Amino acid sequence: MFTGIIEALGRIDDIQRIGGDARMRFTAPGYLAGVRIGDSIAVNGCCLTAIACDADGFTADLSAETLALTTAGDWVRGERVNLERALTPEKPLGGHIVSGHVDGTGCVVARHEDARSWRLRFEAPRALARYIARKGSICIDGVSLTVNEVEGAVFGVNIIPHTLQQTTLGERAVGDRVNLEVDLIARYLERLLQGRGDVD
Repeated sequence: MFTGIIEALGRIDDIQRIGGDARMRFTAPGYLAGVRIGDSIAVNGCCLTAIACDADGFTADLSAETLALTTAGDWVRGERVNLERALTPEKPLGGHIVSGHVDGTGCVVARHEDARSWRLRFEAPRALARYIARKGSICIDGVSLTVNEVEGAVFGVNIIPHTLQQTTLGERAVGDRVNLEVDLIARYLERLLQGRGDVD
């Protein structure tokens, strides 16, 4: 589990295509010291498992499913990424509960300045739009955000200066794809309502 509060910006140091999947190395000197094999780390919102690590970074395998359903299939060497280590009992829950299981990708459709912040609008896949509610939570590229408005499949968020500096969202332009994870509670609530009477 994660909080959606980005702890560091890392970089993709290496990408190896192996059959239909990939092995990638991510670096963030200092931040990743102490990472152990088997640890979960969210990279742009994707929960990845460290299979090798050192003081500067870690390596993870990305399945064909992850490459197909997230923006990971488009990642390139040298690209900056948002990083968050898994939630521990000592860690404050400053964002919202995030699983690191990306539901799909959205697209930036508009951005403009609003005082010192930026307003970004995204279009989500129709299948995910039903879970996005005004003043609800959304995770975009691993960043926990509050939804400001919703119009059909398009929703808007406000990015404050701190988030612009500490994450990759300030680099996103119109047309860019992003990873989306909808609110966990909304997903389970829908399943519970659908499943009434299905199971004894």
